Amino acid sequence: MVQKAEARPQRTAEGIALILGSVLAMATADAVVKLVSAEVTLWQLFTARALVAIPVLIALARASGLRLRLRAPGWALLRSGLLVLTWLVYYAALPVLSLSTAAVAIYTGPILIALFSAALIGEAVTARQWAGVLIGFVGVMAILQPGGDAFSWFTLLPLLGAVFYALAMVLTRSKCQDEAPLTLVLVLHGAFLFAGLAATGLLAVLDLGADTTSLFPFLLGDWQAMGLPEWGFMALLGLLSAAYFVGVARAYQIAQPSIIATFDYAYLVWASLWGFVLFAERPGPLTIAGMVSITLAGLLVAAPSPNKMAEDTARP
Repeated sequence: MVQKAEARPQRTAEGIALILGSVLAMATADAVVKLVSAEVTLWQLFTARALVAIPVLIALARASGLRLRLRAPGWALLRSGLLVLTWLVYYAALPVLSLSTAAVAIYTGPILIALFSAALIGEAVTARQWAGVLIGFVGVMAILQPGGDAFSWFTLLPLLGAVFYALAMVLTRSKCQDEAPLTLVLVLHGAFLFAGLAATGLLAVLDLGADTTSLFPFLLGDWQAMGLPEWGFMALLGLLSAAYFVGVARAYQIAQPSIIATFDYAYLVWASLWGFVLFAERPGPLTIAGMVSITLAGLLVAAPSPNKMAEDTARP
């Protein structure tokens, strides 16, 4: 059933700044995940990262005097489940796809956010904003470059992640707007911890054998011993993850999802940069053209309409 979103004050500039900083943190974290994917399992990563992030989040909550209480625990848990699924399928693709290809595939999500925002919660999306979404989609297609490795079946994993992510962000806006971002992120990392431990335990019981686990060790492998360097990476991931999820939760709470979703595309720039620096992935002319299209789409969608500017000026 379609629900009409209530009128809410928009803090667009702050939301854009938050999402830009957040996607930088997450692009850095995803590059680290790709680096360590041969050394640890996905479930180990979920568990160890959460074990680092949760104490940091609790300390931040206490320092700010925040009471860690959920107003709508059911919606917060559903949101967390969707985001766990997002990173499950996305991280599962990273050992196989290039970082830039996986990033572009999951960044069909912002397009879906605009569509879901209009269809599910009645957010107003103007003709110009729809044009921006379409230009962003053209940019995504330019980076995907049909006929390349991006169209292997592994690309379906981040595409599925895009659906989960879009639903989670619309849910953040419509049902979790009044939750403290720190509380939402703490619940999310609790979900990551639960998923990591549960999957590790299940794999231990199943005992799939070396032949099966060797097919996809990142997803099916046994828990690996971690030394100081591995724990250092996990600590970095925990801090970056906490920063990202706090920032993105707040951004989608305080500004229109279709606008924030467009600036979410900045992740592609950072992912391509890390892909070049760490994995020698060189973007071609079409990739660069796609990046430019996505940037232009962001400016088109975020620019306030004349009516909106007049309304904001008249507001006391």
